[in-house]
Amino acid sequence: MFEFDQEIVEALLVEDLNFRRLYNKHAELKRQVHEVTSGNGSMDDLHLETLKKQKLYLKDQMAGMIESYRRLHH
Repeated sequence: MFEFDQEIVEALLVEDLNFRRLYNKHAELKRQVHEVTSGNGSMDDLHLETLKKQKLYLKDQMAGMIESYRRLHH
């Protein structure tokens, strides 16, 4: 995630508590989705879709924060 913005992500993880919280929550949701889709977990389809939507929402929020950081620091 955000491979091209790794320096900004690392800076935000250190500097911004909210970004760090979103990043960690996204990582947890990603782990849960991967567990279910790889066959190692069980979850109904509706719950899985909800997790995927939450994960995407968090990613969109982080993308906005990265873009704001880029405008302010570059």
